[in-house]
Amino acid sequence: MLGTVLVGVVALPVAAVADAGPTAGDFGGHVVACEQAMGFDGYHNPGMHQGYSGWDPTHTC
Repeated sequence: MLGTVLVGVVALPVAAVADAGPTAGDFGGHVVACEQAMGFDGYHNPGMHQGYSGWDPTHTC
């Protein structure tokens, strides 16, 4: 019984992390894809969107 309770308690945080949404790694991949597709300059670059905190994951290059 105690083992079942402990497994349930440990499994809850893992499930919460799995649904966390886009990660900083996802943003990094997006930046690389955009740079390769169109390049960056002083007018269009990752900083203009305030980096990861201002990134809309639905944005495409």
